[in-house]
Amino acid sequence: MKMIVVLYWILVIIAGVVIFGFYQKATNAVCKSKKNLTGRTAIVTGGTNGMGLRIATDFASRGARVIVACPFIDEGTQGRKTIVDKTGNNDVVFKMLDLASFDSVRCFAKEILDSEDRLDLLINNAGIAVARVRRSLTMDGLNLLMQVNYFGHFLLTLLLLPLMIKTGTPLEPGRIVNISSVLHFMAGTVNLDHINSRLYCNTFKLYGNSKLYLILFAHELSKKLKGKNVVINSVDPGAVGTNIFNQYWGGATGSIITYIFKNCFKTPWQGAQTAIHVALDSEAGKVSGELFKNCKLARAKSDAYDDMASAMLWAESVRLVKLDLDEAEFLTSSAYYH
Repeated sequence: MKMIVVLYWILVIIAGVVIFGFYQKATNAVCKSKKNLTGRTAIVTGGTNGMGLRIATDFASRGARVIVACPFIDEGTQGRKTIVDKTGNNDVVFKMLDLASFDSVRCFAKEILDSEDRLDLLINNAGIAVARVRRSLTMDGLNLLMQVNYFGHFLLTLLLLPLMIKTGTPLEPGRIVNISSVLHFMAGTVNLDHINSRLYCNTFKLYGNSKLYLILFAHELSKKLKGKNVVINSVDPGAVGTNIFNQYWGGATGSIITYIFKNCFKTPWQGAQTAIHVALDSEAGKVSGELFKNCKLARAKSDAYDDMASAMLWAESVRLVKLDLDEAEFLTSSAYYH
């Protein structure tokens, strides 16, 4: 009898996965923008694999200068080659960026500011979800998962903002896109007392927190960017079969789960569509501090719109990435280039 009950629940779970998968496939939207990006410059973190590679490839196919960033030379070199081979666009650059190191983030940002005369699109896509890194600290003294997924992108965005403010116009604002996750809704909570904790959260919750903080960051920064011709929005790509599952579980389990997600839910190309839409669609460029899903405006969990929480997160993030509030405010102002 017990075995029958177990089999019953296994079948129920499988049926639920299949039904949800069919629903995701049926409702998945595709970016319909035909926008040409010749003369524009885009940066895609994690643009050498998974969804990031598909986003970078799309931008390159539209004629953009695309800078893909990751911390691995072999992956970066191969990712650039893949994009060039598929699009015929040779104006694709791979640059080293380790979001787990603030020195690396600052070095990357300085190189961009010194070498590029414009920056139109910044896609904060890179992320990790490795179970064993929950207790790991970076050289900067921060939780590894939280620094890669959130703090590194926070610092990178602020350092690159002056160039984006210089580039943006009322008709063509610079666009920042944060890749969040449905897990911000399921697992994310605002608890700034444990923002850098190695013990308080399991990896699932820690990942959810990092994705919620990206939305809160966009909410707060959007207020500071009013009138500066730069918008920032977040994206929930849905359940996507990428290598992040191999990171989390590893081995055969990770490969099997990745296969299931690619076939039952979304492929990386399908998962990339909303980010591409938010980066290119004319109507999406008129809003800031919002969340998109399936190429439409959506609602994040209510915590993501808490003005007090976003302001407190901003202040704590500035402190932890070793900026000060005056410097952060200066970077978000137009004064930097004037």
